[in-house]
Formats: sequence, C-alpha cells, structure tokens
Amino acid sequence: MAGRMVVGSAALADLVRPASAPDPVGGHRVLPVVPELTGLLPNRGLRRGSTIAVAAGQPRRSGGTSLMLALLAEASRAGSWCAVVGVPTFGAGAAAELGIALDRLALVPNPGPEWATVVAALIDGVDVVVTTVPASVSASVATRLAARARQRGSVLVPYGRWDGADVTLQVVRGVWEGLGLGRGRLRRREITVSARGRGAAARPKEIKVWLPGDELTRVIPRTLPSPVGRSAAPLALVGRG
Repeated sequence: MAGRMVVGSAALADLVRPASAPDPVGGHRVLPVVPELTGLLPNRGLRRGSTIAVAAGQPRRSGGTSLMLALLAEASRAGSWCAVVGVPTFGAGAAAELGIALDRLALVPNPGPEWATVVAALIDGVDVVVTTVPASVSASVATRLAARARQRGSVLVPYGRWDGADVTLQVVRGVWEGLGLGRGRLRRREITVSARGRGAAARPKEIKVWLPGDELTRVIPRTLPSPVGRSAAPLALVGRG
C-alpha cells in the first residue's frame, strides 16, 4: 500500500478524524527517532508541539529527503500517524524500507493554493506533518502554523527554509558508497548533518550517519564551536560493520 492519497477537503476531514483517535504513543510528549539522530535533538526525539526544519541544501549533495524520511521512521514504526505534503516525487518504496508504516501515512502531493489550510488541518489530527515550504509563504503564516502545532501537540517538519524553527537540520556533506571503478550499485550514503536551533538546541552540533543505516553504525557527535569560540572534540565514526 502506497500511503493514503488525500484529494479534496472532504477526504482530508475523513482522514484527520481517525488519525485523532487514541493510539499507543498518543500520550508521549517525545516521539522516538532512530538512535543515530538522537544526539541532534535536545529531547533526543521529536517533542510534541515543536517545529523541526530540514533545510533543503544544495541539490548536488543534498540528502535532505533521506534525512526527512529517517526522522519519520521510528515514530511511524511506534504507531504515530504521519503526513507528507507537497512532495509529488515522494517514494513510498523507500519510505517502507526505512520502516515507515504506509497504512498510517497520508500523502498530499499537490496541495495547491490552499497549502496553509491543508497543513493546518493535518496538524489538528496527525502526529508528524512534513511539508515542503512554498517560496511565497509569509512569516506570519509560518508563525501561525508553528503556533498551531504547539497547541495541538503535533510535530511540524518543514522541508526548506523556515525561520524560527526550534531545530534546523541540514545535510552539509554526503558521500555515496557502492560504486567501484566504473561499475557497481549505489548502496548507501554517508552524510554529515548539522543541527542549529533555539534554547536547548542553541549550541550547534554535527554528526555523521549512514542512510539507509545498517544498524551497526554508531555515531559520536561533535559539538561545533559556540559563538564565543569554544572548541570541541573531533568527530569520530565507529562501529561500522
């Protein structure tokens, strides 16, 4: 099953009602993420009511889509409902391989001019809402959606530029593995992810992870120098099988 394709406001309302029903993780204030990403988030997971932005980065080296899927995977596996808005090329197969439950996934590939209304409606009833950020979105609309997520206890994950996010994640480097001298298949990608934010996330961090992961890779995070120039220990990647 390739997720629930949502077309029209009536279908959206029908989706939000069942998604709002109690579920095994409904009372948890922090939704889980894969272990490799816990060090980037101040609560070691997706805190309900927060906005966690994934910066798109440069197309040549961007692993933003893989990072976005990795953020959803553990919460979805644990029982959360998720929605993805404005990503017409979303790969359901890749999502399933990472552990995202397609029967609890709503897809709105083309929200059209009612983007803000669609996102707001999903925030009301879905645990994690991922959305691309239209170039025309105003700061006031972004602020209202973030406030709605805080009120409803949803996690908003904008994919693109989003000023004022609690945490902004960005892939700053990426290297593919699997190609030899002119032959082979791309198997996985080692990416370096940075995290910057507000409050408990104010100190920048950076880690290396494999996507898709092999469950044998462990990451020792490196805290980047703070604005006052404090140095930090070097990054090390250990335990690669």
